[in-house]
Amino acid sequence: MGRRSASGALAGVGLRVMGTCPGAAARWSARLAIALAVVPSACNGAADAPRSGRAPAQDGVALASAERGPAPPPRVTAAAPAIPTAAAPASAPPEQAPWPRARPPRVETDWCIDGVDALDEETCYVLPDAPTRALLIYLHGIVPPGKESQQKTNFETVVSRAARRAGVAALMPRGKVGLAPKGYARWWGWPTGGPAYEKHAAAFVATFAEKRRKLEEVAGVAFSRVYVAGSSSGAFFAAALALRGGIDADGFGAMSGGGGQATAELATRAPRPFYIGFGAHDSVGRSARALADVLRGAGWPVRVAEHPVGHGAKEVYLDEAFAFWREHDAR
Repeated sequence: MGRRSASGALAGVGLRVMGTCPGAAARWSARLAIALAVVPSACNGAADAPRSGRAPAQDGVALASAERGPAPPPRVTAAAPAIPTAAAPASAPPEQAPWPRARPPRVETDWCIDGVDALDEETCYVLPDAPTRALLIYLHGIVPPGKESQQKTNFETVVSRAARRAGVAALMPRGKVGLAPKGYARWWGWPTGGPAYEKHAAAFVATFAEKRRKLEEVAGVAFSRVYVAGSSSGAFFAAALALRGGIDADGFGAMSGGGGQATAELATRAPRPFYIGFGAHDSVGRSARALADVLRGAGWPVRVAEHPVGHGAKEVYLDEAFAFWREHDAR
């Protein structure tokens, strides 16, 4: 409504009132004056408000705010906890390969006693409880033919116990009939020197390498440390292999046997730790000590141990040999 139309309407009402009652006319005049004063402010639009002033509040909100003072800061509502996303599954630890990886088909042979596994008809082996990369090739003393013998039972028991205790795999190949000393023509033995060594040693070493590869397939590992040792006849063959450079090994051992002289090959070989053990009640002490002197002369580290025992394979020899070899492996 415009300012003029509002005033006209009020004036018309006043004329009608005055025509009706003089007293009422006086009262109406006063009310009309107040109404005319209020109309202009009520009719001002938003465009008429000063630019620097606040916009007019609606529904008395501004008035109530002024009476209460400054508005409190907006209420902060704690954010709802984030729903955790499913964590990526932790990678499972790699499965360890079975030990041993496989076992060869069961082999029927008289060569291996109970508790010792047969790799083939002429070779026994031992694997420790935990994986290992160390291998012992052990050469027996002379062994009589037949299913049972004290010599065979003794050396296989000694090797299996000591090797398992040391955590080392072991191969126990069989020698050949006809290589034992005179009087033992049908016993298993080794070429300990002279023409027999020249004739048979290379073939034996090739066989040892074949057996080693076969055992590596069974175990599922490649052996990185190889030791060669033997007792009695096997000790003399192990010593000959070391002196003549017939086989590469990380350590050698001669128990209850061993002997030999300096060779041209020995001077060209890298020194290897050589353990020599024998019994105080054995007859091989002199040749064993002579072997130690030859090896020391070539710069080889040697340990000589004498024990109050007789002839044959003994666990104490292998226990000491493993410790001696490992001492030099760590250097």
